[in-house]
Amino acid sequence: MAEVTVECTVNASVAKVWQSWDAYADIFLFNPGIKNSYLLGGSAKTGLGARRQCDLADGRNYIREEIIGYEPERRLVIDIYDGTMPLRSAVATFSFWSAAEDVTEVSMTMAFKPKFGPLGALMVPMMKRQFRPILQSMLDGNAAYVERGETVAQAA
Repeated sequence: MAEVTVECTVNASVAKVWQSWDAYADIFLFNPGIKNSYLLGGSAKTGLGARRQCDLADGRNYIREEIIGYEPERRLVIDIYDGTMPLRSAVATFSFWSAAEDVTEVSMTMAFKPKFGPLGALMVPMMKRQFRPILQSMLDGNAAYVERGETVAQAA
């Protein structure tokens, strides 16, 4: 699997940062690439097995995700199990740790395998270049949301 890692420093406690990610249905509030997000039928609000759909800002694409790893205030692992993106599989791992009082470091690693077999494998370097700024904008949007209460305008 190919991997992309991005990081961000948030000027808030780990508990406050975690709270924003743990509100699983509300990622649209700080991710500029998502127009809307909501829990899927019968899903828990958070924790292992919680499922959501994220409708992307382009108005055409979506992804469906499930929490497969859950360690409050430490680690969140999300499986992107369905959607319209050219991904055979993808797993996003978020790690949270205190760097100082009211300063949290957030790291996100997305491991992915594209669709389209050998052709998809050739697309990996381009996909990594595309994913990196998208993922970074999500972490930066989360920092603005947690630090200043700013919701993020969706990207076109």
